Amino acid sequence: MTDAQSQPGSVTAAITAGCLVAFIGFGFSAAFGVFLRPMTEAMGWGREVFSLSLAVQLLCWGLTQPVAGMVADRRGTARVLAFGAVTAALGFFLRGVVTDPALFVATGVVVGIGTGACSFPVVIVALGKIVPPARRSFVMGLGTAAASTGMFAAAPGSLGLIAWLGWNGAIFVIAASFLLILPALVFIARVSTPTAAVGSGTFATAVRTAFHDRAFVLLFFGFFVCGFHVAFIQTHLPAYIVDNGLAAAIGGWSLALIGLFNIAGSFASGWSGQVLSKKKVLAGIYFARAVVILAFILIPLSPASVIVFSAIMGLLWLSTVPLTTGLVAQTQGLGYLSTLVGLVFLSHQAGSFLGAWLGGRIFDLYQDYTPMWWTAVALSLLATLIHLPIRETPGPLAQLQARQ
Repeated sequence: MTDAQSQPGSVTAAITAGCLVAFIGFGFSAAFGVFLRPMTEAMGWGREVFSLSLAVQLLCWGLTQPVAGMVADRRGTARVLAFGAVTAALGFFLRGVVTDPALFVATGVVVGIGTGACSFPVVIVALGKIVPPARRSFVMGLGTAAASTGMFAAAPGSLGLIAWLGWNGAIFVIAASFLLILPALVFIARVSTPTAAVGSGTFATAVRTAFHDRAFVLLFFGFFVCGFHVAFIQTHLPAYIVDNGLAAAIGGWSLALIGLFNIAGSFASGWSGQVLSKKKVLAGIYFARAVVILAFILIPLSPASVIVFSAIMGLLWLSTVPLTTGLVAQTQGLGYLSTLVGLVFLSHQAGSFLGAWLGGRIFDLYQDYTPMWWTAVALSLLATLIHLPIRETPGPLAQLQARQ
């Protein structure tokens, strides 16, 4: 048992603070798609400009994640989160003042680095390290649910801020919200201790060993699909709904409903990871996504179909996260967990880049999102197959750590 685990009061405070960080760090970032139409119409940009900025943000988030994980493994999590909060605040502030399309795209680099360093994956891994293995999947699900709650609050909140302050003022509020993360880090710093020292060899050795393990490689590539789905839908679904003649409020509430129902999905996912085969649940989630997306594009669009689609997709949204991170911990051990989860999230964010950018590119070329929806269905089926062969027992890296 770690020192943190022997101090239940400190652990509870850290989990509460971590959930707050996940709430703020993910919420407005995930709901930023509601700004697509008002910003592009005000600036006279094509949708590819906005989409590319978000795609760059998501890719830089992914590139930052392994580095943030390495620092967290070696120095503790609180410093990483503090750097991320300040950088994300700066990035969103710049988004509210730049008017040049190229500069707006470049703000995605700053926002991506910031959100990558203070994102919920960094938080949930830190929470997973301070609780016993029997509680790990559930606590990771709890942190993911907090991130989803942020998305639920941020989507209608952003619409309200845009109506009240205009899109510029709304972005400034988002920027300021990231600074609220800083006070919460006091509680996380008390229990977040380095873990890399208990691992085997160097970071390079750990990464090399993990990538020679088929279980880790399959998780790495499977999570790409999750990123593609999430980024495409959260960036383009509100605009898709308005394009088809429904009210902008329905577009905003579609993201809110995804966030709301993902709270239940994340809890269910965290619980199922404790009692069921994680890989089979993951395969089921991806297959269900294929069915839901297919039904959504074949059934005539209406407020009712949007509500049903958003609710079911919400249940499936980030439910992959506690299961995927739990499988990384189960197969690779804890010594380099932040680093390895960061690498898996790099794959997720590479998929996010493609989903966000390609959605805007396809729409500008064809004025239609249909090819993207069909691509999402095909990738869902591929991910279903990818997860079935994953081994759920400790691999070479975890075994090596256990012997030391």
